[in-house]
Amino acid sequence: MAERPAFTGPDLCALEAHEVVGLLKRGEVSPSELLDASLKRCAEVEPDVNAMPILCEERARQATQSIPNQSLLSGLPIAIKDLMAVGGVRTTYGTKGLADNIPTTSEPLVATLESNGAVVVGKTNTPELGAGGNTFNEVFGSTANPWNTARNAGGSSGGAAASLATGEVWLSHGSDYGGSLRTPAAYCGVVGLRPSPGRVGGGGVLTAWNTEGVQGPMARSVTDCALFLDAMVGFDQSSPISIEKPVEPFLRAAGSPQKNLRIAYSPDLGGHGLVSAEVSKVLEDALGIVEKNDVTIAEVPLQTSTLNATFRTLRGLGFLAQYSRMPDAIRQHLKPTIIENVAFGQSLTVGAIADAQVNRSILLSNLNGILRKFDVIACPVVGLSAGPLSEECPTEIDGQPLGDYLDWLRFSNLSTVTGLPSISLPVGFMPDGMPMGIQLIGPNRGEGKLLAVARTIEQMLDLKNTPIDPVTS
Repeated sequence: MAERPAFTGPDLCALEAHEVVGLLKRGEVSPSELLDASLKRCAEVEPDVNAMPILCEERARQATQSIPNQSLLSGLPIAIKDLMAVGGVRTTYGTKGLADNIPTTSEPLVATLESNGAVVVGKTNTPELGAGGNTFNEVFGSTANPWNTARNAGGSSGGAAASLATGEVWLSHGSDYGGSLRTPAAYCGVVGLRPSPGRVGGGGVLTAWNTEGVQGPMARSVTDCALFLDAMVGFDQSSPISIEKPVEPFLRAAGSPQKNLRIAYSPDLGGHGLVSAEVSKVLEDALGIVEKNDVTIAEVPLQTSTLNATFRTLRGLGFLAQYSRMPDAIRQHLKPTIIENVAFGQSLTVGAIADAQVNRSILLSNLNGILRKFDVIACPVVGLSAGPLSEECPTEIDGQPLGDYLDWLRFSNLSTVTGLPSISLPVGFMPDGMPMGIQLIGPNRGEGKLLAVARTIEQMLDLKNTPIDPVTS
């Protein structure tokens, strides 16, 4: 691969989040200095990537004056995806009907992060209502991939991933239903963790019982991802599925040495997903390096014949519940794919919904059996490299046609349907120099174990995780 692109931004922006928090706690840098560095970097790269179109400088400066004593993040600037309300800050959800929306209060997750010392510097770009694997909308336009601005950054947390890859912020909030933080992480060379349902709160009143869509941390390293997860978790009274904060911090768990690792590898999830030969080679080369470090890697068969129908049924039901009640003033602007998904939800039969609930339970049982013998299950994050910025979704992989715009994101389905935590970890580069990640799926509510395994693999591969200047074509 070609030499890693240069980084010419502020020196502080090149550091990892946990390093910067250490500086903050020791009084070697102030929150306002970090905010200055973040805003300077945004001004440098936003014209090329359009990752964070909403900045809230005045609100952020006020926040730096009242950081909670000895808080977890101690005044670290972060970004929030534009699907989550931040009080007093424009929150559009990427849709024209809410282009001028300014909520008066923040979602519980934002309040939790701020109570832990986070300073919200801005909102990151997302496709309309988070629906899509390429980040573009009619409010702010497209987000470009920093590694090649002619390519897309993935979706729907494409703005979050690009903000990290360019060094605009040290930590960036994402959300995930069908790979929405995992795919952008893989495409932009950063880390994205999809936690267990209920681990992170703040998803909104209408999604209180939703176990498919979750909020999660994105960062440039596994250690930073663990730190960010620690700042996100905690019991949320508004959520009936909320999980209590664990006794052991995830940051400490991530640093636990992992020996005699056993990894179950599924190159195509039992035939569920199409994957290009180039992506397969990147993953297999990385696993080859890992295997030389006394790690056992075994290819395992998976029974996934019901996975596609199960995922689509649950997704359709979710679209129907969340978007069918929108006011006409908002609905009239929605892109056709969202309307089509709502219509699909309306067409579902009770039998199909019942089948989905039974089949997801069987799938979980099967994975639990594998995870009793292995530490994690490894598989692709996505089956092909990042496509052109103008392409909403690919139509084929290595000459094999894709049925519709959901087919190329199938590798995200298994974690979503079973509720098992998963992480997208950078492991190498495609022949054209674009990053690629691997997906690791961990045990039920086993984020600590998953982070520890991911950190171990990260160290074995020894890949740099410094930010880059956008590579413009």
